[in-house]
Amino acid sequence: MLELKQKSSFSLHKKGTHEFIKLEVKAEEFQNLVSGLMGLIPEHYVDPISVARTLELLGKHAAAEKLKIKIPEAKKIRSGDIGEIAATDYIEDETPYTVPIRKLRWRDHRNMAMRGDDVIGVLFSPQDNTIKFLKTEAKGNKALSTNVLEKARAELDLDDGLPAPHALSFISERLNAMGEYELADRIEKAQLVDGIQSNQVEHLLFTFTQSDPNSLQKAAFDGYGGNIKQNSVGVKVNNHQELIASVYQGVLDGLND
Repeated sequence: MLELKQKSSFSLHKKGTHEFIKLEVKAEEFQNLVSGLMGLIPEHYVDPISVARTLELLGKHAAAEKLKIKIPEAKKIRSGDIGEIAATDYIEDETPYTVPIRKLRWRDHRNMAMRGDDVIGVLFSPQDNTIKFLKTEAKGNKALSTNVLEKARAELDLDDGLPAPHALSFISERLNAMGEYELADRIEKAQLVDGIQSNQVEHLLFTFTQSDPNSLQKAAFDGYGGNIKQNSVGVKVNNHQELIASVYQGVLDGLND
């Protein structure tokens, strides 16, 4: 866990049921954040069980190569991936939702961005058989811009603000393959039989940048006029590009040892 709230100065702004949170990573926590991200990266690209099996059957070098060929080389893709990885960790650490699928494991090519909803959080209660979804756009740019935020807003508003049908199908299929039948069945029932209503959905715009979220991101948050609960979280990290480079180089150095 990155424990972003513990590593950052924190501020909260509310507008009705909507929440805007700014987290600014403390300078003394920079290296701890690098180490935390290094620990999270491998599982987002390759299933740990698969790595363990390769290690047992083919040895350490083969297991290391298995992960290395999944790690992106392009700086832009790395930055975007860190945004999704940090968003996933934040969701599971700071919200009641879980993220059942690490979707970067199924990327077509390591230097290509994945399409569709960045992250989908799920809140399923078997006791009362209810399900909710957290539709997430994660941005890992060095600097935020109006264009980036407008694109994020447009993505969140697609499909009437609901999770994309193909994204939910992807999740349920992966869950079935993993043997997680109860959750897979409940997602399919919500999507294909019951229909998902807007009160079953929340949005999260998560940014991980060097920009001050209190500027453009807060303005975008204040401008929302829809009826789906909004969560906007801006994580400000000084030396953003240094952090990205340090994280990936640290992982690769460890694999080369």
